[in-house]
Amino acid sequence: MVYNFTNEYSRIVCELEEYMEQLVLAPESRLTIAKKGIEKSRSTLVELKRLVIKNGFPDSKSEIHFFKEIKPAVQSYLLFYQAVFDVESLRPKYHSKRLKKYMQRKLEEIQIFMQQESRCVQYYNCCFTYLDELYFIRDREDIPIELRGNNYLEDEQFNTWQDHTFSVLMANDLLVEYLTAEIERLDSSSQTSPQFGFPATKLTWQGSKTELMEQLYSWDSDNTFGDVPLTQLSDYIQNVFNIRLDKNLSRAFSDMKIRNIPTPFLDKLKDALLKRMGRKK
Repeated sequence: MVYNFTNEYSRIVCELEEYMEQLVLAPESRLTIAKKGIEKSRSTLVELKRLVIKNGFPDSKSEIHFFKEIKPAVQSYLLFYQAVFDVESLRPKYHSKRLKKYMQRKLEEIQIFMQQESRCVQYYNCCFTYLDELYFIRDREDIPIELRGNNYLEDEQFNTWQDHTFSVLMANDLLVEYLTAEIERLDSSSQTSPQFGFPATKLTWQGSKTELMEQLYSWDSDNTFGDVPLTQLSDYIQNVFNIRLDKNLSRAFSDMKIRNIPTPFLDKLKDALLKRMGRKK
């Protein structure tokens, strides 16, 4: 029986991508999501390495495809979520202005990297193939040892000259989008927040996203925060409570309207307060 490399590796990557798509929708803090993203991508890399060492490759074309497409797709998630973890772990300690400067510095570092690796960036963006055998085949003795890099030298069984660079480029695509969105979020919240700003320690919402959405709509319906657009209120609340909600607010409201019990979270809050007061429901 011939081992089907392409199907097996593609299946593993597809499973990882499906997991990551569900992960960002999970009712958890971004710090927790980052931790889970790191754990999942790392375990997937371990599984890929086990298969590569066990089975090898039938030809150079398969090896190039793996180290140019498959491995970077997985490793880029690991690099991305490690960077997100760094940002989110600083969030409770840093004020908005300091956190924004940190994120801007990270964007600048990405730009510097892109300039330093301009040839590889061009090769990546243009989908070139003429250097594939040099970049993505292991154990190339014609590459001077001083050019191989630490990753290549530390594990020549699972690294090529440029697969790590491609992983970084893919991760940077995700990271630029994330950092840009977070900087915009901080700018938006600074325009609507009181002059005294947020407290140094940020609280994280411990309930579900559905419960927070119910609370959000109750505030908006009552104009608790004044005549503020729902989308702006949503951005503000997400930043305050360190959580990301579904962007489709109208769909969330439609789902609330068709529930048998339309406001279970608000009812639970009312019952909890009455109990604390010693009052009957």
